[in-house]
Amino acid sequence: MPLVGTPTLDQLAVFAAVADAGSFSAAARSLRRGQSVVSYTIANLEAQLGVALFDRAGRMPVLTQAGRAVLSDARRVGGLIEEMRARAGALREGLEAEISLAVDVMFPVRGLVCALHAFSAAFPTVSLRLRMEAVGGAAQLVLDGTCGLGISGWAGGLPEALERRPIGQARLIPVASPDHALAGFSVVPRGLAREHVQLVLADGSRLSEGRDFGVLGLKSWRLGDLGAKHALLLAGLGWGNLPEHLVADDLAGGRLVRLRIEGEQEGGYDYPFSLIHRADQPPGRAGAWLMDRIGSQSGAAPSGTASEFLYQRSK
Repeated sequence: MPLVGTPTLDQLAVFAAVADAGSFSAAARSLRRGQSVVSYTIANLEAQLGVALFDRAGRMPVLTQAGRAVLSDARRVGGLIEEMRARAGALREGLEAEISLAVDVMFPVRGLVCALHAFSAAFPTVSLRLRMEAVGGAAQLVLDGTCGLGISGWAGGLPEALERRPIGQARLIPVASPDHALAGFSVVPRGLAREHVQLVLADGSRLSEGRDFGVLGLKSWRLGDLGAKHALLLAGLGWGNLPEHLVADDLAGGRLVRLRIEGEQEGGYDYPFSLIHRADQPPGRAGAWLMDRIGSQSGAAPSGTASEFLYQRSK
């Protein structure tokens, strides 16, 4: 079997032009070339591929079955070339090729989603990688250079190597299933709360290694997934702290109850968020735009967390 030749980009462009125009003469006019040049280009392409792309039996050329298949490939190649040219132009203007963003799973979803939609529209040539992390995970990814930007809720004090910009907070409250043993107390004795399993969000980053935040129970289950923690709390397999906006519907529907624990802050406690990047690696034009957009959107009324939103989208 003879080898199939490799078409040039010009051949594919002329082929697509003929298919769009409906004739060799119309394509020649749109390309500002002689009709004989267009016909010769198509004939060479057919010879290279070893298939007839047009049926020329009638007054107007008609795509063959092979021609329709090749046209699909030609359009895809043309689209990739245009995408490459646009990306190269953006790089020449100083835009980043890619941005990586690490987001704390507690971060409210609305501001993030609005900012990401706007970013995609404003910078279509800039690729975006998104990571969802718990506790110190987002800060650790930015600190070690895996991600250039982050939204961190780390409560243990950010390293000096990271620049931070506060953008609000979430309110964490202790909750449990109405069937849980602690649910019947108007004020849960501190000692009793310590005896029951507390569900704790944890991660494997070096920042949080060996450190506990908001952990009261002597027995704890440490989870790396906020959705799993939420599900286990609904199932009555422990008590724990969750963002108030995440459990608002569960509280209203009686699926969870709010706990008041002796000696603990009655209204829960604030979980502050900051936009972060390494001090020695400031964001480029697109990254700075995204950080400003997230900062301006984060004041929107929260409706779930980023982790919850992405989970729902994946189902």
